[in-house]
Amino acid sequence: MKFRTEVNIESSAVKIDIEDQIFSIGSCFSAEMSALFAAGQLQTLCNPFGTLFNPFSINEAVKKLHDSTFYKEEDLITFDGEFLSFDHHSSFNTGFVHQTLEKINSSIEAGNYFLQNTKWVLITYGTSFIYEFLPKKKYVANCHKIPGKYFDKKLLTHLEITDSIYETVLKLQDICKDDLQILFTVSPVRHTKDGMMENTLSKSKLLTALHEIIPQFENCHYLPAYEIVLDDLRDYRFYTEDLIHPNSQAIQYIWQKFANAYFSEETKDFITENLKILKAREHRPKDEKSTKYLEFVKVLEEKIKAQQAKVKRRIF
Repeated sequence: MKFRTEVNIESSAVKIDIEDQIFSIGSCFSAEMSALFAAGQLQTLCNPFGTLFNPFSINEAVKKLHDSTFYKEEDLITFDGEFLSFDHHSSFNTGFVHQTLEKINSSIEAGNYFLQNTKWVLITYGTSFIYEFLPKKKYVANCHKIPGKYFDKKLLTHLEITDSIYETVLKLQDICKDDLQILFTVSPVRHTKDGMMENTLSKSKLLTALHEIIPQFENCHYLPAYEIVLDDLRDYRFYTEDLIHPNSQAIQYIWQKFANAYFSEETKDFITENLKILKAREHRPKDEKSTKYLEFVKVLEEKIKAQQAKVKRRIF
């Protein structure tokens, strides 16, 4: 007798290997996955523009990364004593124009360089809603807590969403490695501030657009993180206290299903061993000069060297 509906991910014919670079962009789920890639010592880069949610803003970021478009002072605005970009997360804001530009442009440079050697891209869309900054008639990725009277909230049209996704794929195919693979997901986080019915409409538009665009490209795939949380786990014990975001147990569950479908056996073993090493390195002895601890350190160093030998780059 079954007591739940389990969502399975079909095993991928193309697997993530230990030397593959993985680029993540989009909402919080992309950051969660990227953090797990990093913990397992895979090469990963996440959100050079900061957290982004809608397909239009994500596409604008990808285009600027593709072209290595640097920002200038006229691209910024000032608010509450800070220089900021509407295309970026507030973590890029500073009180000095040159500092904000340095943070933005160095991140673009790093993102452009990383993408040129990237085989896997994970894109997570969170919403179909977007805000227009009325004084400049410009869509923005982040309102930076500027008074709402300066913005108009809009629902992206189906054409705007599909065009954005399609162009994102083309730009990534142009800059990334020839064997690029793109994984699309829809964030399982409900945007309750939009309203429950509005959130359902927003997610539905994302799902409809993705399932229209993905079949047009052999290297594009859909990862059902949204369905796993809503249909498989389907219980508030898998959410954080805000009852909106999936908790660590839910993220680990998605991660395990993702790993089983997309990681090579060598990658699975590599990550498992690295996580054991990281946990061991957190150990703090009472006596760092004891014979037992020195032997422990020696064994740990040997394990690290063995892991380093598996790849051409230096880890840890």
